[in-house]
Amino acid sequence: MNSATLLSFLALDLLLVCVPGADWAYVIAAGVRGRSVSRAVGGLVAGYALHTALAVAGLAVLVASSSGLLTALTVAGAGYLVWLGWGVLRRPMAPEADASQRSGGLFLRGAAISGLNPKGLLLYLSVLPQFLVTRGTHPPVAAQTAVLGLLHMACCAAVYLTVGVTARALLAARPTAARAVSRTSGAAMLGIGAFLLAQHAL
Repeated sequence: MNSATLLSFLALDLLLVCVPGADWAYVIAAGVRGRSVSRAVGGLVAGYALHTALAVAGLAVLVASSSGLLTALTVAGAGYLVWLGWGVLRRPMAPEADASQRSGGLFLRGAAISGLNPKGLLLYLSVLPQFLVTRGTHPPVAAQTAVLGLLHMACCAAVYLTVGVTARALLAARPTAARAVSRTSGAAMLGIGAFLLAQHAL
């Protein structure tokens, strides 16, 4: 695996990470509700660390080859997004109203969101394998997978921290706007989850 391959993966990965989705909605909601952005992002990165570990162990191939298992994971993730989005819509608190609610649950919710995120599954099952070099004198596939997974985790940490901190900085003194953005984030999570459930119901 050469530097050109790594840069190509990094460019594509950054593009995917910068597309707003469930992860964005979660970290924005955490920021505008006065919760720990770093803890929320840590949870999201932990979910992708699990993806990386499974891919290194070769289990990602097993999931990709089992349509039933892949569907079950996608439906579980979609259902969780619907539940979480509905909760944010019901309680779109302003930053100062929710500042004290900081617990391990924030980290675990982040890990669950990214761990079951269909976009994350797509990256590890479809995109990442395209950058693995299996011919010639190159590091083992498991080592290459680990490197690409770590690059993805670093991209997620950098982008999501920036998004969460920016959301908090811009909306901390604007409770009305913070509630509106929180509702939008909740609606985004609910909408993404509902769309995925509808896809698998048809």
